[in-house]
Amino acid sequence: MKLSNFGFNLPDELLAEYPAENRDESRLMVLNRKTQTIEHRLFKDIMDYFDEGDVMIINNTKVFPARLYGNKEKTGARIEVFLLRELNEEQRLWDVLVDPARKIRIGNKLYFGDDDTLVAEVIDNTTSRGRTLRFLYDGSYREFRHKLTELGETPLPKYIKREVQPEDEERYQTIFAKKEGAVAAPTAGLHFSKHLLKRLEIKGVNFAEVTLHVGLGTFNPVEVEDLSKHKMDSEELIIDSKAVEIVNKGIKNKKRICAVGTTAMRAIESSVSSNGMLNEMEGWTNKFIFPPYDFSIANCMITNFHTPKSTLLMMASAFGGVDFVKKAYQEAIKEKYKFYSYGDAMLII
Repeated sequence: MKLSNFGFNLPDELLAEYPAENRDESRLMVLNRKTQTIEHRLFKDIMDYFDEGDVMIINNTKVFPARLYGNKEKTGARIEVFLLRELNEEQRLWDVLVDPARKIRIGNKLYFGDDDTLVAEVIDNTTSRGRTLRFLYDGSYREFRHKLTELGETPLPKYIKREVQPEDEERYQTIFAKKEGAVAAPTAGLHFSKHLLKRLEIKGVNFAEVTLHVGLGTFNPVEVEDLSKHKMDSEELIIDSKAVEIVNKGIKNKKRICAVGTTAMRAIESSVSSNGMLNEMEGWTNKFIFPPYDFSIANCMITNFHTPKSTLLMMASAFGGVDFVKKAYQEAIKEKYKFYSYGDAMLII
């Protein structure tokens, strides 16, 4: 499969700058693979497609305020620091991206906050924009993490040009968010409201929680025409015994097993037994799913509308069928569906 198969012209005005007023009232396009038909609904209508005993697999990762702004020593230049992952808790080492990167060299110090109580020293170059920082802070580890949270802002995707607003702290987080570690939201889950969740639970739908800490690698551009040569960044993954029990019971009872988002799908496809059941796992995954691909666990998927040539679009196409998803995207553009993180949703059954 070639990269060029996933290109299309996406009008800028269809990139969602803001979330829907109510989480569950974003639009929902329903793709039925069996009948090859497309329906236009609201997300709260998802109730109509699930029954007692069906399973939804959700990602309970929590986004942390990963974007900081510091000032370079001596020059005072404003530098954006995007926290990717903690490398060493004791030494307070972090893997980060810096912008503009050309100004930041090993040995430089960055000062954060009005009182400069948080300082970071650059101790390594990892990529053209990547650096390893050692944070210097006079306080306990807990106080240090509190300081990072206080100074950081919600890491909205770069395509959103507006300033981060107070509501983003809540809206760029799913209602399932529990385990902090993601630098981007698992966006298919953003459409669930507490009210909708309660209605689904009353109907008898079961929820299995997995954790996949979303990294920026999910959004890295694919730069090779031959998709088999693209390498995904690794992301931390946890699937516990409770999730395994819920999912495997649903499989045995021939119920609808729905992966809520590409991150949940990648998580479960990273830990499959030889007889097509879900296994417990704690580790890392760099699984890249693109067509053709045989899915083992889920027979249903919720996802957002993705940007051209993205790995997320490739996974949705592998699940829904390349031609059918392409047709659906043409329909979405014609009907002015909103795309990307704060955009509308697609249900593939």
